[in-house]
Amino acid sequence: METASLDVVSLPVVEIELSRLTSVSSPRTSGEDTEHVETLLSIEGELPPILVHRPTMRVVDGLHRLKAARLRGDTKIAARFVDGTESDAFVLAVEANIRHGLPLSLADRKRAAVHIIGTHPQWSDRRVASATGISACTVADLRRRGGDSGAEARIGRDGRVRPADGSGRRTLAAELIRSDPDLSLRQVAKQVGISPETVRDVRGRLERGESPVPDGSVRLRAESHPLHPTEPGFGRAVDRDRLAMLERLKADPSLRLNETGRILLRMLAMHSIDGQEWERILHRVPPHLYSVIAEFAREHARVWTGFADRLENRVASLAAE
Repeated sequence: METASLDVVSLPVVEIELSRLTSVSSPRTSGEDTEHVETLLSIEGELPPILVHRPTMRVVDGLHRLKAARLRGDTKIAARFVDGTESDAFVLAVEANIRHGLPLSLADRKRAAVHIIGTHPQWSDRRVASATGISACTVADLRRRGGDSGAEARIGRDGRVRPADGSGRRTLAAELIRSDPDLSLRQVAKQVGISPETVRDVRGRLERGESPVPDGSVRLRAESHPLHPTEPGFGRAVDRDRLAMLERLKADPSLRLNETGRILLRMLAMHSIDGQEWERILHRVPPHLYSVIAEFAREHARVWTGFADRLENRVASLAAE
């Protein structure tokens, strides 16, 4: 089973007795979410088929649907079978849980990435990142913490084998971008021998005053290059992990299927803009409104902080039960 190219929707749907299924080795360490199960129970019509690893009969995707079926008193459930190794089935479970339904927590996604690095050490950071919904930089950091000695080459998301250390090519791409900022991503990528997406990342790092190499922790001075220097406080791009989580929240039926959830999603999306956009807004504020809008911003910050505190208190209360 090649998880990167598996077309799950094309697999035939069959009915399986619930008693044959097991839910061990789930990437979701917190178990089933009661509110999500209740949401599924309230949905009219049949739920999408679950995904089952045929050799072990383990549920790869659909634990909440399985729980809902059991609560309804069903004896069978619609499912699709996948074959392959247990390690590949785990990857598929993670991919399924980050793309729809109730998203995995950031901690669960990082744990899953560590697990996949161990079972698929030949995979590139970007490929592991694509499967787990975290950034490639985070995967690289987890790999280093785990004592990875470093392979000479790794397999990317497209199945191609590439050198594991691309720092030299990233540096060369940075030099080209500095010398000719008008070059397109594809032009730089073709000259250096890296993907356009990697060039995009290098360009973004230069714009934020960072090293073009992900593990380069030393920030460059913004005035050392001409690419859109920004004032203090707005130089950081939106966290990629957080943006990926926002996209999964938008797909969560417990939020998108009710008005309150949609309001919350709109509020979260409204504040998820990068430093350059904040900079543009800052310079468009009329001078006579500086103080008024500053007070509104501080008050909204206090409201969000109180909201976050109350949510964290609820988490602590649930954990104590």
